[in-house]
Amino acid sequence: MSGGSGDPISVFTADDHPMFRASIVRAIQLHPQLTFAGEAQDGREALAALRDLRPDVAVVDLRMPGLDGTQLVDAVRQEELPTRVMLLSGHLESDAVYRALQLGAAGVLSKLTEPTALTDAILAVARGETVIAPDAQDAVVAGIRGRVEDDRPVLSAREREVLTLVADGASVPAMAKQLHLSPSTVKTHLEHVYRKLGVSDRAAAVAEAMRRGVIY
Repeated sequence: MSGGSGDPISVFTADDHPMFRASIVRAIQLHPQLTFAGEAQDGREALAALRDLRPDVAVVDLRMPGLDGTQLVDAVRQEELPTRVMLLSGHLESDAVYRALQLGAAGVLSKLTEPTALTDAILAVARGETVIAPDAQDAVVAGIRGRVEDDRPVLSAREREVLTLVADGASVPAMAKQLHLSPSTVKTHLEHVYRKLGVSDRAAAVAEAMRRGVIY
């Protein structure tokens, strides 16, 4: 990658909005450490250019026709191209940001990012860093939390009570007495818990419940 020993960093950009693309090109051309490598108006054109030009950094719109930014990131990763791709978006949705970073995006910034902050981010990405805008950080956190919630099985209040008592080492008769239930009813609740957690015994149920954040 360029940028070492004073070498300029080659930067490519892709966006389907000509005026916005022009503003990025101008920011690149005005920075002494950056050199403009080329531009594209859609994802397929961008991928073809990255294969040919192999720039250091690509600044790409998350939402583009042909291939969107996330698909472009994935293609660059699969083809092992040397370009580090930084995405820009007007709407930092948690799922899209999370997915882009998961696939190997070198950064995610808002389209409202000031030119100076954008070029600083390009330099950071060229150094091998990952740059995430504050708004995008919130989106990533929301995405992670959403996936944690999705990973948690839906247990009834009674099933959670039974699971907590299992974690405390209570026997079925002891649980039945404490919960004012019959032993057979407690066993039924246990079977439901096992099924929802995908396990077959008490120890595995407790371990899996703790792993998935159902109990602590």
